[in-house]
Amino acid sequence: MKTLIALSGSLRRDSANTALLRAALALAPPGVRVVVYEGTPMLPFFNPDIEADPPSAVRELRALLSAADGVIVASPEYAHGVPGAFKNMLDWLVGCAELGSKPVALINTSARAVHAQAALAEILTTMGWRVIAAASPVIAVANRGFDQAHIAADPALAGPLLMAIGVLVQADADIDAP
Repeated sequence: MKTLIALSGSLRRDSANTALLRAALALAPPGVRVVVYEGTPMLPFFNPDIEADPPSAVRELRALLSAADGVIVASPEYAHGVPGAFKNMLDWLVGCAELGSKPVALINTSARAVHAQAALAEILTTMGWRVIAAASPVIAVANRGFDQAHIAADPALAGPLLMAIGVLVQADADIDAP
């Protein structure tokens, strides 16, 4: 069983990014489990003084990601950047060597959100994660009011999402191959 952790950059209740990630959970093929991480709002502000002995919420996040075979990221763009709470979560992960080479699908829910997408690719690459370009499509669901059921049922939206999951799982398998 392959486990993919889905990270949404949005705290919004009706977020298109979170809906897309929940659709990934519903669409996951046999042998693939998608877990949508919901703990971003509970993380304290990053503080290097306590990074070596972080709060339990941070330890739980690190353990969840360490055990994962890959990561799916979908994030909105705010003022040409990454949302603050999401960047805070990533800051807690920067020093985690065990997360190096983690394959990532970086899905963009808005074709206009190029600045945050580029920033996220840079941040994740700097962290040592491998952004898999072939697993990083634009799936334009932002500002369209689609919920996870609609996304999962629409072949034009579900198809690229399934492709991203398949490529991400294969990228992990390629790491594990001798």
